Amino acid sequence: MRSMKKEAGQPMKRNHVLGLAAAALLLGGCEFDGENWGSSTRYKEDFAETHALAPGGRVFLENFNGSVEVLGWDKDSVEVTGSKYASRQEVMEAMKVEVVASEGSIRIRTLRPETRNCNCGAKYVLRVPREVKLDRVETSNGGLRLEALRGEARVRTSNGSLKVNDFRGPLEATTSNGSLEIMSYEGAATLKTSNGRIRGDGLKGRLDATTSNGSIDVTVAEPSAGLPMKFTTSNGSVNVTVEKWSGSGLVARTSNSSINVRLPEGVNAQLQASTSNGSINTEFEITTSQMSKNRVDGRIGAGGPLIDLATSNGGIRVLRR
Repeated sequence: MRSMKKEAGQPMKRNHVLGLAAAALLLGGCEFDGENWGSSTRYKEDFAETHALAPGGRVFLENFNGSVEVLGWDKDSVEVTGSKYASRQEVMEAMKVEVVASEGSIRIRTLRPETRNCNCGAKYVLRVPREVKLDRVETSNGGLRLEALRGEARVRTSNGSLKVNDFRGPLEATTSNGSLEIMSYEGAATLKTSNGRIRGDGLKGRLDATTSNGSIDVTVAEPSAGLPMKFTTSNGSVNVTVEKWSGSGLVARTSNSSINVRLPEGVNAQLQASTSNGSINTEFEITTSQMSKNRVDGRIGAGGPLIDLATSNGGIRVLRR
């Protein structure tokens, strides 16, 4: 494993193609695709390299196939480790992992061989300073995981799960055909997937979560004041527990399923709830301007920010936590 050195009077910059690592890598932490990669991993080559990066630096990663983990640590450097794999030796050798490191940033790319349908990819584990800016981290056909980070991030995968744990800062996380899980988070998060569940716990701040054909199940410890939390899905239930009401408001939408919202005592809010084919029930006393089996419009407590709930072919419940 090599580290970059800055020559006197020269800006730090390096363009390097990673090769075979001298030692076996400890990649057991990557939990998405395991060691059983099928025929595409008949040939495999490990890589490892370390580059200097101060806290607050920028990281870019572009991978076309395979899982990615980005883990925070207490070092002023980025450790790039992983494996490239393919079903044929010549394809694996043609595929390259390119790293461009300069003062304040590092860019990593998996270069696809010219062969079409190469049945190949790369699996990454990055260890980065805890305070970091993930300007763009992208992959496909593999899971993506972030852990123990402070900063901001824009991350994307497809056909794989996306997991975030112990993160503080603005976050845009997108996947498709996979679940999305966020734990111990503080900041403003925009979460998007399709054909997958969204699950969250220990959340502080603002959340905008969207999926389809999957449920949304989140516990918000403390919403931020200002813009409302938003939860949108179809063909899946929305289940939201708010432990502390800050008056930011809440919007939930689904179809062909239920909405269940649990709120703490002492909530002051305006409630609007509607369903086309289901019932509406609440454990809170409501001063109503309109109430029927399928629609409620009224105040909880003294009134306040809007709680806007709507579904079709499903019931709505507003419960005490």
